[in-house]
Amino acid sequence: MNFNQVAPHYRWLETLVFGRKLQEARIAFVRQIAPPRRVLVAGEGNGRFLAEFVRAHPGAEVDCVEASARMIALARRRIQFGHVQFICADLREAKLQRQSYDLLVTHFFLDCFAEQGLPGVVAKLAGLATADAQWLIADFCEPATGWARFQARGLIAAMYFFFRVTAGIEGRRLLDYQPLVRSAGFCLTSQRLSANGMIRSQLWQRK
Repeated sequence: MNFNQVAPHYRWLETLVFGRKLQEARIAFVRQIAPPRRVLVAGEGNGRFLAEFVRAHPGAEVDCVEASARMIALARRRIQFGHVQFICADLREAKLQRQSYDLLVTHFFLDCFAEQGLPGVVAKLAGLATADAQWLIADFCEPATGWARFQARGLIAAMYFFFRVTAGIEGRRLLDYQPLVRSAGFCLTSQRLSANGMIRSQLWQRK
């Protein structure tokens, strides 16, 4: 999985399809979380979330794990200050210190993995988190009923096809990551839905 090919076009593609909805979902709880000390951001992309995050929490130390070198280059241009280390690697292969991050951030990341790979990704993330860690997740979901559900299914299917071709993502459909996060000791404390229920922002807290 690598977004090098799509990196130069990602911003305008996102804006064309969703306007500001995805960015609003990313930063939904940035100013409501407890101030973190050490942060792991997985699959950041072009740095739009990070730019907002370091403004809100300039003292936090951030490790940003991103497999695309071109996405990292775009993100570096946006980060004018803060303590951010970029690690160009697949999260599953990155050498990171266990139980050291009191904030995990996975925005539009968990949906990239297939059923056989997602449990291992969540388990690795959970193993890197401290006993009192928070976890920010923004992702797509299917609305419960009605025309919005039908419309969302079509758009989500189209996105999976596009990113399988251009970025080689493993996922082919949305999976419910929530039972895996709960089993790792996290409790959902806040949630916001947007785009007629298609986009979900969540704040989890480890018990």
